[in-house]
Amino acid sequence: MWPGSPATKSSFSLTAPDTRPPGGRAPYPSAVAMMPVHFGKNSLMNDSHQTSAPVGGKGAGPTMAGAKDSRPSANAVRLRANKLGVVAIAFFAIAAAAPMAAVVGASPVIFSASGPGTPVIYVIAALLVALFSVGYLRMSQHITNAGGFVAYIAKGLGNKWATGGAGIAILTYLSLQIGLWSQFGVFAQQLVESLTGIGLPVYFWIVVVMGLITFLTMKGVDASLKVLGVLILGETLVVAALVVSLIMQKGLGIFTFAGFTGENIFGPGLGISLLFAFACFTSFEATVVFAEEARNPRRTIPRAAYLVIAFIGVFYMLSTWAISGAVGIDGIQALASENPSGMIFDLAESSGGAWLSLAMQVLVVTSFIAMLLGLSNMFSRYLFALGRAGALPAQLSSVSATGAPAFAGLVNSLVVLAVISAFLLAGADPIATVFAWFVALGTAGFISILLLTSAAVLVYFARSGIRDNLWVTVIAPALSLLAFVVVGYLTLDNYDVLLGGAGGVARWLLLGIPLIFVAGLIRGKQKPAINYAAEIV
Repeated sequence: MWPGSPATKSSFSLTAPDTRPPGGRAPYPSAVAMMPVHFGKNSLMNDSHQTSAPVGGKGAGPTMAGAKDSRPSANAVRLRANKLGVVAIAFFAIAAAAPMAAVVGASPVIFSASGPGTPVIYVIAALLVALFSVGYLRMSQHITNAGGFVAYIAKGLGNKWATGGAGIAILTYLSLQIGLWSQFGVFAQQLVESLTGIGLPVYFWIVVVMGLITFLTMKGVDASLKVLGVLILGETLVVAALVVSLIMQKGLGIFTFAGFTGENIFGPGLGISLLFAFACFTSFEATVVFAEEARNPRRTIPRAAYLVIAFIGVFYMLSTWAISGAVGIDGIQALASENPSGMIFDLAESSGGAWLSLAMQVLVVTSFIAMLLGLSNMFSRYLFALGRAGALPAQLSSVSATGAPAFAGLVNSLVVLAVISAFLLAGADPIATVFAWFVALGTAGFISILLLTSAAVLVYFARSGIRDNLWVTVIAPALSLLAFVVVGYLTLDNYDVLLGGAGGVARWLLLGIPLIFVAGLIRGKQKPAINYAAEIV
């Protein structure tokens, strides 16, 4: 049913099943090809300031417990404050989005479903995220907490619902990391083998790079930012080089509006296209997760969030617009369906030469490294906040001398590695099973968290009496809640496509989301001292 590992050492590609949308349009590839690569011989800020806030670790106070005013004491364990500026926070979110890998991998999936309407699909996804951010970021003025969406759910719906949401968040981010690490291992193995002839196992690359990322996470944001800065710059420049080479070869006429028709945008492939496009924006939660470490978070966080949405939206829109126009609006859908793995690399070689194709192959792998580093930093702060709140063991709330959630970062990596090891030792295919199953589960979990957060924002403003702007406090949150109900339906309706058609046992994993949510509700009811919504200011 699923293609296994590449048959030759010089090529890695994923062949999708024929999942034709209604109406007989061209088939679109499965989620297994979401970030495909084809390796072959021819295819080829940190604003730092000294902090005045106490740092946790040996001298830190006890784990935060409930308090009447929801504020921890002055000695409560915390992350290092006044550390990050707008650009630094945006770096983490952009890195976790892996823009280079998404252009190479996710865009062929959307092209095959929506053809030349793909750039507009990305714009719609960006507008949807921006709509959600209106009320969400207004609410951020009242929350400064590394707990991300969970802290917002607590503020709006209460700690019991937040505990359920925390369970889904843990399942979501662990699942995404498990799937993406497995995919990274395959891509790294294929790249190195195609360039050097040295065939080391997938597990080797996972362990080595995970060790490096865990070290950087435990070291603190300074070390991670230096690495992310270089990697993100490289990704951006090489995609810009592709766009420029296409313009030089074909002219500015590639930016044509002719393909932006209702048939292409709102056709049978709209559901899967929106789902994959929206998945490219899932990292924007990272902006609020770093709130405790931000300088002047009430200004920094909204600016960073809108910067991330704008950068990612424009990046995807312009790059896919150029690709669509260069291939031709009449041929882009068929090409993406026939050759999703090699389409972008072949286009790079024909327009810019072999060096551009090779650079893109290398930077797809480094894009994964940046993404996994961003996710590691982000989720370690999530675990830290949940440990401090009392939802998880208090040891997770310890921080290093540099103010980093070091122990949480280590635990995160060990759990991810343990699950991957179990699957690989059992003989599971790292792409068709580990990647497909866990990324699909993580995507569904993320939509669930957004639904809860949207409801929390709406309820928060209704209960708080804040009515400074009806659009911000009522209309936008209500519309975003409705929009995510639709996205949730699309997720369930297209779940077999996310799985690549696997179905069966993989579909049963979806039950983990409601089960862990109910377990969280029960735990939240039994342990009222849990305090997610505390502000560290």
